[in-house]
Amino acid sequence: MNNPTPTGRVAVVTGAGSGIGREVARQMLAAGYRVALAGRREAQLKETSDNHPEALVVPCDVTRPDDVERLFEAARQRWGRVDVLFNNAGVFGPAASVDEISVDDWNSTLAVNLTGSMLCAAAAVRTMKAQEPQGGRIINNGSISAHSPRPRTVAYTVTKHAMTGLTKSIELDCRGYGITCGQIDIGNTATEIMDTIGVGSGALQADGSRRVEPMFPVADAARAVLMMADMPPTASVGSVVVTAAGMPFVGRG
Repeated sequence: MNNPTPTGRVAVVTGAGSGIGREVARQMLAAGYRVALAGRREAQLKETSDNHPEALVVPCDVTRPDDVERLFEAARQRWGRVDVLFNNAGVFGPAASVDEISVDDWNSTLAVNLTGSMLCAAAAVRTMKAQEPQGGRIINNGSISAHSPRPRTVAYTVTKHAMTGLTKSIELDCRGYGITCGQIDIGNTATEIMDTIGVGSGALQADGSRRVEPMFPVADAARAVLMMADMPPTASVGSVVVTAAGMPFVGRG
């Protein structure tokens, strides 16, 4: 294994081809991080990297264990270690209640949002335990749906509640290795996924009505992730909630 680089820590960002992952990766590169960009679509990862010399594009399907291992091996081969994982890859899944969703749609949503996050966290923990100096930070991207669901989002909501359990279990089990794990729950940042549920044109509310909800810039959400990543190893940031001002979350429904 190579020695750690003297300038800039090493981060792995999943789902880096668009949305929050893209903006986090770009802000990390601008802040001096060396960043492995992971996602299914290589062309979009290359757009994110914009030929930055410290960006490493690694096409990866987080539901495939071999892909995940190859991602972390690529980061280790390039830079010798991994200091931060932003566990961000996810899908919203179908609009459905529990009696409507198909088993295939349920399983595919869980595969990306939950099993994919577990696989990436497991690879990160193995890397962080083995490297010298030991340790690192995992940041899981949850959602305000980890606190309160939107109507007809059963699969997505369940995965985000489960993400909280994954986060706490990693934090507990990895205390002795200098590894911390926290979760950021973001509400209504302006990304493509918000368009799919109509936040800007009218999102379904608990009473059956539709309401245009406030949104906030994705760059501000990424700044919150970067704040978590930049904390010293003596501090663990367990939970951060960032929402658009005025969105129907507190008292939702």
